Amino acid sequence: MKRLGQALDRRENRTSLLVFFLLLVCYAYFPPRWADWNQNSRLNMVMAIVDHGDLYIDDYIGGFTTTRDYAAYGGHFYSDKAPGSVFLGVPVYWGYQRLLGQDFAVTLLGALGSKQALLETLNAAGTGLLVEKLQAAIALSILTLVLVSIPSALLGVAIYAFCGEFNISRAARVAAVLLYGLATIAFPYSGAYYGHQIVAVLLFLAFYLAFLINRSKRSPVWGIAVGLMLSFAVITEYPAVIIAVAVALYLLFKRPSLRTFAYMVMGASPPTFLWMAYNMAIFEKPIAFGYLYAPFFRQVNKEGFFSLVGPQMDALWGITFSPYRGLFFLSPILLLAIPGFIILFRRRMRRAETLVCLWAFLCFLAFNMSSLIWDGGHAVGPRYLVPMLPFLALPLAVCLESCARRKGLIFLTGLAAIWSLFAVWAETLGGQQFPGYARNPLFEHSLPSLLRNDFARNVGTVLGLPGWVSLIPLIALVSALGASLVRMLASAEEERPLSAA
Repeated sequence: MKRLGQALDRRENRTSLLVFFLLLVCYAYFPPRWADWNQNSRLNMVMAIVDHGDLYIDDYIGGFTTTRDYAAYGGHFYSDKAPGSVFLGVPVYWGYQRLLGQDFAVTLLGALGSKQALLETLNAAGTGLLVEKLQAAIALSILTLVLVSIPSALLGVAIYAFCGEFNISRAARVAAVLLYGLATIAFPYSGAYYGHQIVAVLLFLAFYLAFLINRSKRSPVWGIAVGLMLSFAVITEYPAVIIAVAVALYLLFKRPSLRTFAYMVMGASPPTFLWMAYNMAIFEKPIAFGYLYAPFFRQVNKEGFFSLVGPQMDALWGITFSPYRGLFFLSPILLLAIPGFIILFRRRMRRAETLVCLWAFLCFLAFNMSSLIWDGGHAVGPRYLVPMLPFLALPLAVCLESCARRKGLIFLTGLAAIWSLFAVWAETLGGQQFPGYARNPLFEHSLPSLLRNDFARNVGTVLGLPGWVSLIPLIALVSALGASLVRMLASAEEERPLSAA
């Protein structure tokens, strides 16, 4: 029996490792876009702190990393974003500057200067490849890899392990993780230095850790890490508080003690005090929000509560089924999460955990449909919903396992999965920027871009491979990892996870 358990553990570890590398290869193959206001706003603040010791980004406005996502206060310009992603980025960029810096950019410029495939992706009216521009692009890519792509791949492993606690088959868990990671808008934002996917990772890992504490698989002292991650999530994207409060209450409900509360407060305090000190240094008060001082978005942010004016039916349609920013238009596979929730409640499977997942889903929908800027500007799908997507993986896995027993449902599920992969990848890969304000971005922007060989820059492009050919290295890597994963699943007897439901 002990030997069987060890074999199962090894198989689980190998499966997790393959899932991790499959996700990471796909995320890291496409570096973040250049000339993206949202990313530049964060990058500029990181570079200002490390390179100049300043919090203001005056020197970057109008430069290679220009942005209109800034706050104007006291005669200076600052990032208008919640600063959590900047705090995380400072040590990473500091390390990059000390280890590589401008010399590396100069060396790389010499290697890339002859790559016609890469040069063709640049704006014909722009300045071309310059050392300063390339250095910023390298910094952005490293920040994204370390802070977003690698953690997002680890998130896939955490989701796989979490679903295993619900007595779900290995195949259904793998399918749910890969569909979440590659067939939803988690995919494009796992390769971009936005706050959304960072928050998705922090929130779900905090939830999973709270679950393990509840199951006595981790010591209560790990509540410090739960508080730390929840607090960092909130100061990275303020709407994260919707889910953070639910996760904190879940742990307190399951482990009702003053010690549990104290541990979470201990973990949550450092990011909170850091955020307050940041606000004092810039806005001269401990609680402040840069969005209120953003000149280009000041009017909309003053409407209601930071643009939240109450539920709007056109926004609900827009973020769910519309071809403009519809989550279920791009990823109809996520619709399976709805019957998945019903199955979970009917089976009385860990209702507290199911309620947290349902809360994340419904409350983020309500939040997004209440905002005047619900579409998110240039975006793939409704980007403000990204933080709640990991919480749909559990009901998705449950429903996938149920569908596997019915041939007709397998066919419909397969169609939904194929469309989700196609639509999400097309909008992610088509063009050098995320889709803008076309009413049907998939058919009016992304597919036309792909048909004229206008692919998002990627590793293949850097190697000198143009258009569709640039995807060959990715296809080869994914095929090898996917084949290994399929063999792993096929060779393993479909035993149930050892933990009880």
